[in-house]
Parts: sequence; structure tokens; C-alpha cells
Amino acid sequence: MSTKALRLGTRRSKLAMAQSGQVADAVSQVTGRPVELVEITTYGDVSREQLAQIGGTGVFVTALRDALLRGEVDFAVHSLKDLPTAQPEELSLAAIPVREDPRDVIVARDALKFTDLPRGARIGTGSPRRMAQLNAYARAHGLDIETVPIRGNVDTRIRYVHDGELDAVVLAAAGLNRIGRVEEVTDFLSVDTVLPAPGQGALAIECAADHADLIAALGELDDPFTRAAVTAERSLLAALEAGCSAPVGALADLLADGHVVKEMRLRGIVGTTDGSRTVQLSTTGPVPETYDQAMALGRELAAEMLAQGAAGLMGERAQ
Repeated sequence: MSTKALRLGTRRSKLAMAQSGQVADAVSQVTGRPVELVEITTYGDVSREQLAQIGGTGVFVTALRDALLRGEVDFAVHSLKDLPTAQPEELSLAAIPVREDPRDVIVARDALKFTDLPRGARIGTGSPRRMAQLNAYARAHGLDIETVPIRGNVDTRIRYVHDGELDAVVLAAAGLNRIGRVEEVTDFLSVDTVLPAPGQGALAIECAADHADLIAALGELDDPFTRAAVTAERSLLAALEAGCSAPVGALADLLADGHVVKEMRLRGIVGTTDGSRTVQLSTTGPVPETYDQAMALGRELAAEMLAQGAAGLMGERAQ
């Protein structure tokens, strides 16, 4: 490989720039080449519509992938939860680094925790998945909340709380960690309360499928356990025929006996956004050693969820 700078395609948001900068440093270390960030505006960045309305799937990704295919950038960094589940043949998912904290968090006024919010508390989120699970939890535990759809970057969302428009907002722990604002979190939501989006907390590093040298170099940043977990989660999402804005939560985690990892557990949930109906199931099996095994774990759980009526809870399914 040459010594000229590699071009990394990234969205322009503060969070995207922060996580791409971290990847750029790591890629520089493994390749010995400088990496320059190329800022790209995606449809999801300029549209003011709610993500659920514009479909969610691919709106933050397509422009980056187009730049890759045109050779304008050498590789791109995505938040994995934004990636459509179908992988284009011309592109390689070269690395999925070690996952950050996958949990959702609350940033609330007066440093309140979720369960301490006052009756009628207004909680902002643009995610049908978060709405469904927060409302389901509230129904089950006698809480009175109102989920309010919002858009915007981290600054915009947190400002709704500081300005008194909302009592709380829900964000991803990983994003706040990456931009150094995790101290503003007032409550980390247990995955037993809210399952994250499939792939939440993980990054995807993508490049052209015919760039073998670069694929090999980027592969040094890959974490096999993270890849197996998110592959199972995304397989569940695909088998449910749900887009990334659908009210689907999933998390695969490793079950260990002492220091020996024994099994992988995959949990999934689908629910109506008002929280009135949910289907939540889990399955446990050997830690997948191949892509096909991880895909099978997700498909098996999806089949069980569909048999329990999951399809009817998702609204319009992705085509």
C-alpha cells in the first residue's frame, strides 16, 4: 500500500466527526498512512421530517456509499444501527470494532431518573422503538408519561430539556461517550427496561469490495464477538422485514462461566408505539463461529416472534 493519505467519508455531525476521527487514528496506526476526513451531507442530515416518516433505512448512509462507489473516498464510517440490513455486493463491511455501551440513556431535568419523573412527564425521542418500550414500561409500572417525537443532533435534543420544553430526552450512551458528554446522563436505562436498536453502539467501517489490501488492513480493527452479536441482531431485524426506524429492539450478549464465554443470548422485542402490545422473546445458543451461524440465530428468534404476532405490531413493514 502507498503512503498517500486515505480518504475517510463521514457525515458532518459532531458525533459522526468524533467517531470518524477515532477510527481515522486507529486506521493510521495499522496502515502507517495519514487519514483525512471527507465530510459528506446525507439526506437524513438535511431532511426535517421524522425518521419514521422518511423510512429511516439508508437515509444517513446512501450518500456515503455513493461516494465510495464513485471512488471519491477510500472508506467510510457509519453508525451500524443506520445501515440497511442488505449489504451491497460492491461494498465490503471490512471492520466492526469493539462495541461501545449499547444502552439508551435519559437526560432529564433536575437530574431525575426515569422512574422519578413527575406524572405527565414529556419525554422526547424520534425513535418508535424507544417510544414503544418506554410506554410499555410505564403501563406496566403505573407511570404516567407522554412520548414526544423530536429530531436534531445531541445539542438540540438536550437543549429541549434545558429550555424546559421537555422533562427528559432519550439518547444513546455510545454517542454521548464518544463526544465526551456522558456526565450529562441522569439515568442509564437497563437493557431489561429498553432493548437497544440492533447494532446500537457499534460502528461499521466500509470500503469497496475490490480493494483487497485495504480490506485486510481495516480487518485488523474488527472485533469478532461484536461482529457475531450485531450480525445476529441485524439478522433478526431483516427476518422481521423491518427497517431501521421500526419499533424493534434487539441485543445479543455473551454469557460467561467465570472467564470462559459459553453461549450467546439474543433478545428481541417488537411493540406498538403506545406500548399497549409487545412481543418479547429470547434465545440462547453456542457463540456463533461463522457468519451463517450468527444469521441463523437471528432468523430463529424472528420466526418465533412472528409466530407470536410480531408482524402486526410493526405498522408498515419494510419492502
